[in-house]
Amino acid sequence: MLQERIEGKWLAAFRRVLALNGIGQGTPIAIISETQSRPVLVHLCELAAYDLGADFCMISMPTPAQNAPVPVKSTGTSWAIAGNRAVIEALKRVDVVVDCTVEGLIHAPEWPEIESSGRTRLLVITNEHPEILERTEPKAEHGPRVELGIQMLREASEMRVTSATGTDLTIDLRDAPCGGTAGFATTPGAVAHWPGGLCLAFPGKNAVNGRIVMDVGDMNLTFKTYLTSRIDFTVVNDFVTEIKGEGIDALHMREYMAAWNDRNAYGFSHVGWGMHPGAQWVSAAMYDKRDMQAVEFRALAGSFLWSTGANQYADRFSLGHFDLPMRNCTIALDGKIVVKDGVLQGALAL
Repeated sequence: MLQERIEGKWLAAFRRVLALNGIGQGTPIAIISETQSRPVLVHLCELAAYDLGADFCMISMPTPAQNAPVPVKSTGTSWAIAGNRAVIEALKRVDVVVDCTVEGLIHAPEWPEIESSGRTRLLVITNEHPEILERTEPKAEHGPRVELGIQMLREASEMRVTSATGTDLTIDLRDAPCGGTAGFATTPGAVAHWPGGLCLAFPGKNAVNGRIVMDVGDMNLTFKTYLTSRIDFTVVNDFVTEIKGEGIDALHMREYMAAWNDRNAYGFSHVGWGMHPGAQWVSAAMYDKRDMQAVEFRALAGSFLWSTGANQYADRFSLGHFDLPMRNCTIALDGKIVVKDGVLQGALAL
């Protein structure tokens, strides 16, 4: 079993990552956590911030009562702030929010207001065991390639995703906010998360249509499992309208999504591909579920990632959320292939 204690090597990694995110002497930051946060991560952030000379405060919120119809995992939508005005105003007055909440603030209802302050940026320390964070530490050299991928998305009007298993999905990228992160950012309003290495777009309304066929070995990150059987999805105007499949994987997805009784749980959140050279598909077989938030697998180089649930840019919020990375897909932007059969192409190639 992995132990959760302060290790010198982990503290050194946290110092490097905070510094890479522009945190140094006198930088105003807030470290926000909740009562169910992984304590070692909060402690490592505190010590790293102190060593770097940051002007920091620490905010801890009660983890909200569980009132969802099913367990909530890996949503990217923390409700820990709970609309608390004092916390919101405090976060608007720092340069960096270091986010150690369990689910993260990326899709939290309060983040758009905090972001609109024109000052604050977000660094999400995902709820992984520090050993996973150590292995997926963001590096400065990852930045240019990720930025190139994001720029390709911003300049494209259409993404098409195909696979030998039958996937054929079209996404209208016109006016879609595009982003991603190599794990670091230094400009106001930016969002970074560790592990990083992702290029993605948030499609608008009536933008996503087609078919997705997930194969054996693809991943359901909400359940933190590899698929053992195929799942066949029909997508009409941004919403999953049918989930076909005879195995336990399709059955679990149908029942979990239906349990929300929320149409937004079926809506598209974001689409994109992974870029992290250190992310490894096999590593999920090496950890207990409690050790990982499974964010590493969102960033698998050359994988196609699609997600359902909250999409603030389409004015949809839901705690029902899936992150679903797939291998062996081909991704084209305006007809130009950027990922072929799960392998990054051209200037994106590792």
